[in-house]
Amino acid sequence: MKSLVRLGAILGIVGSTLLGPSPIGNMSALALPEPQILEKLEFVPVFTIADAQGLPLVTSGTKQGQTTPISVGLIFISQRDAQSFINKELKANNPQLASTARVIPLSLGKIYQLSQANKDKPNELQFDYIPAPQQVESAKTLLKQAGQQVPEFNGVPLFYAKVGTDNGVLTFQQGQKEVIPFFFNKEELQAEVERFKQQQPTVTLPIKIEVVNLEGVLEALRTKNDPFLTQMMLVPSRESLDFVRSLQPAGAGNQNKPPAASPTQPAPRSPAVAPTPSQPRPPR
Repeated sequence: MKSLVRLGAILGIVGSTLLGPSPIGNMSALALPEPQILEKLEFVPVFTIADAQGLPLVTSGTKQGQTTPISVGLIFISQRDAQSFINKELKANNPQLASTARVIPLSLGKIYQLSQANKDKPNELQFDYIPAPQQVESAKTLLKQAGQQVPEFNGVPLFYAKVGTDNGVLTFQQGQKEVIPFFFNKEELQAEVERFKQQQPTVTLPIKIEVVNLEGVLEALRTKNDPFLTQMMLVPSRESLDFVRSLQPAGAGNQNKPPAASPTQPAPRSPAVAPTPSQPRPPR
């Protein structure tokens, strides 16, 4: 656990995207370098739906308030939700396509890279992130407990553990690095908090789970260069990691990099799986 004086400022930026547009202007000169952003995102599996030829499905749409056509790809945070989409919505509207469609994993890093490369181009490709409904409900509950009247939660929830009252956060040791984990699954973070309490019974500081959204985090990574962001680590759900591992050939390790992915190319292999954080760190 570590007190980070900049935590409040950065989470203010992230949180501002939760209910509306971010107030950040063009701050690309201060942005975290793109290779560092991709390094953080490449081991986070997300899921889309492909046809029989392995081509990810996209739909057509327009930007809000505009008539310019864009292509939209559905990116599910949960593999189960993607499969449920095939079994229900797609089957009801296009049973022939549903009979051959399948869920494929992609690297969030590649999705981010494609999104940035296609921004403001003709026939722009955008991605619509579909959060897990249970985690959305958990996020709404946390915000209501904090006194916010939020009828809906915009975006994909990310959960982190705040410690004490001085902007401290729960950190983990991963190899030689100390990382600040942001979990896609609240229950898995709660389990880590309970494990920390058992391992450190003398620590009496209050620990509170709070929530921001993935879209705000991605915007902060793109527009800010801050020590807090360099320590941030996104922790996929065990469900997602187990599904990706089940697709990897026997003996495949973390050295396998996610291949390049494109909505116009056959389905890629599953992204590599990074090790999860190991031990929570005591306060200092």
